Amino acid sequence: VLVGKAARLWLDLYFWQSSLGKLYQPIIFKHIADDCFMLIIEQAQPSQAADIARLIMEAMNHDCCLYFAGETHGLMGFHQLMTHLVGRTDSQYSYLNTLVALDAAGKVIGICTSYDGAELRRLRTAFVQSCLEQFGRDFSDMDDETAAGELYVDSLAVDAHHRGQGIAKALLKATILRASRLSLPAVGLLVDKGNPKAEKLYHDVGFRYVGDNQWGGHAMKHLQYVFGDEHDA
Repeated sequence: VLVGKAARLWLDLYFWQSSLGKLYQPIIFKHIADDCFMLIIEQAQPSQAADIARLIMEAMNHDCCLYFAGETHGLMGFHQLMTHLVGRTDSQYSYLNTLVALDAAGKVIGICTSYDGAELRRLRTAFVQSCLEQFGRDFSDMDDETAAGELYVDSLAVDAHHRGQGIAKALLKATILRASRLSLPAVGLLVDKGNPKAEKLYHDVGFRYVGDNQWGGHAMKHLQYVFGDEHDA
């Protein structure tokens, strides 16, 4: 996919399934201006765990990361824990649940981590156990942020140097395709009520408000992209 400053207003992405080892192959279907660059979206790999963990932490925000790790272990300790969880196959943050956006040099510049909402409690066990073992902190009583019936977007983040270029939208569209392939009826996510910019992005892709929720002490809106709605025609 070609993206760039000139592409922001009219970027529309499509993906095909490939038997060549990549889950999502980009189709270049329009010539856009000279400032565009190649964007590849594909299934994450274990070797990318440290970069994925860093971007997940940006999605969570560093105050939230410090809440989980505590001041003693800090952001470095939390990054080590998250890198380990991304490398596992039984974690909500696993590379198996993550799509990465790569630039032409193969650098990870964006991530979207998602999983079947019905699997939340099973997948979250790895995080809860790791926090208890590494930080001595018990988060087993966390509220559920999703439920059965949706592919839940846990974390979406783009590297600060590459924002505003349509990459988050491309990752969301690839995640919607993933939900379709998994035969799930919807894609869901939470957005902070104090973040209208992010909410607009989700609405532009086709997500709609379905209710309120709480996460990390913040008032959140629950949005869904539902297959079969008129935006999916």
